[in-house]
Amino acid sequence: MASEIAESVLAKLAELDDQHRAIDAELADPAVASDHKRATALSIKKAALDPVVLGYRDYRALESEAADLRAAIESNDDPELAEMAKAELPDIERRAQSTIERVKHLLVTTEDRKVGSVIVEIRAGTGGDEAGLWARDLLDVYTRYAARKHWKVEEMDLDADASVGGVRRAIVNIRGEGVWSELSFEAGVHSVKRVPATETQGRIHTSTCTVAVLPEPEEVDVTIDWANDVTEHITTAQGPGGQNVNKVATAVHLVHDPTGVEVRMQETKSQTQNREKARRLLVARVAEIERAKADAERAGERRGQIGSGARSEKIRVYRYQDNIVADQRLAEKFQKSKVIDEADLGPLFAALIEQETTRRLAEL
Repeated sequence: MASEIAESVLAKLAELDDQHRAIDAELADPAVASDHKRATALSIKKAALDPVVLGYRDYRALESEAADLRAAIESNDDPELAEMAKAELPDIERRAQSTIERVKHLLVTTEDRKVGSVIVEIRAGTGGDEAGLWARDLLDVYTRYAARKHWKVEEMDLDADASVGGVRRAIVNIRGEGVWSELSFEAGVHSVKRVPATETQGRIHTSTCTVAVLPEPEEVDVTIDWANDVTEHITTAQGPGGQNVNKVATAVHLVHDPTGVEVRMQETKSQTQNREKARRLLVARVAEIERAKADAERAGERRGQIGSGARSEKIRVYRYQDNIVADQRLAEKFQKSKVIDEADLGPLFAALIEQETTRRLAEL
């Protein structure tokens, strides 16, 4: 049976088994256990690995049992034992096949599930004030969905339009088990067709906002020479926000010279807090560039297990008058009242995950 499974798949499973054992060892270290942030990150990784690794171990045990039965059948020492082995072998082989198929499905999503923190950036697109209102509504949907999933949401930066209540740009960090597996599908352009609150004649307008979703890498994943490769500017904040925000130099502007990536953070009145948030966002953006380069180098070969989250095309249309949400990647339509009003994104994400899993399985 093992010969029927691609060597690359078995090698990847063995690698994940080793990772699982290493994580277990780290979590048993008192120094790690006392580091809440490190322990939480490791626990999320372990939870992602558990199903595939435990399934792989079950498969190996069944394969070992099947090998023993085959050996008993081939031996002439005990005819009665050989007959018993012949009767048992088909069931063991069926269980082994079923187990490895389940493990393969889990395998292609394991890397996604290991990512426990993402940075989501929402920007108002075309549509004037209504685009800002739409960006605000979408941010609210993600925040409410995160609450349903018991994920933690941290506001990193918010550029609000006080005149109409919209949002020009919002950056939030969302942490928890499965955040990348689901929210990575949100990267792209979201188009809404509805009668805006600012419309007096009842006409339907089309507005857009863009969503970027970046996995937040651990510090060990990205190396940045903060002293030599990053230029830092400290300025006063821009836009409304009170005299302290506008007169005290607390806004942090970072430029990563090797890549040209720029980040500006001014959400808090603390220069230290703004610098910490700006650095986290800069690391995520630089990591995304490195990941994109790696993806380009693998073009033409079988894709890696983790999705890119770098889609820039229109991915979804929300038609309010028809109570329809149409995702461009799926044939199935969803109810706007469920997706927007109730923030129930679960069925939509489940369909997208199933589609992506099928695609990745075909490439194994």
